[in-house]
Amino acid sequence: MRHGKKFNHLGRKSAHRKAMLSNMACSLIEHKRITTTVAKAKELRKFVEPLVNRSKDDTTHSRRVCFSYLGSKHAVTELFREVGPKVSTREGGYTRIIRTGNRLGDNADMCMIDIEQSQYVHKFLEQYKAEEICEHIVIAQYFH
Repeated sequence: MRHGKKFNHLGRKSAHRKAMLSNMACSLIEHKRITTTVAKAKELRKFVEPLVNRSKDDTTHSRRVCFSYLGSKHAVTELFREVGPKVSTREGGYTRIIRTGNRLGDNADMCMIDIEQSQYVHKFLEQYKAEEICEHIVIAQYFH
């Protein structure tokens, strides 16, 4: 029976999992985009979305709640100064997961997770798709 198994434990104990998600969330907020596995990205999305939602209203209580999850003053400051005002009109869906293929070595599904807030993401996606198309053309020419 699978009672009470609502989330992916990611093969870690609870303290390790909480620390890992906190560190990944800080990196995501500071760098706006990180590369990780699909399973970790899906769990990170559940962790970060409520924090971004809290950053819409800049109150002391909201900052303290976010700090209790993140543990980094710089990440909280970045979240409330940069990310919160830019996504204040959105009702949800603050993160985006873009699959990038499989990792060499263990063949794990890899992806990029980013915070949708600015135009550089769209430029990057156009560049990534163009590179992917060129790569497929080169592979097709090599094998034909």
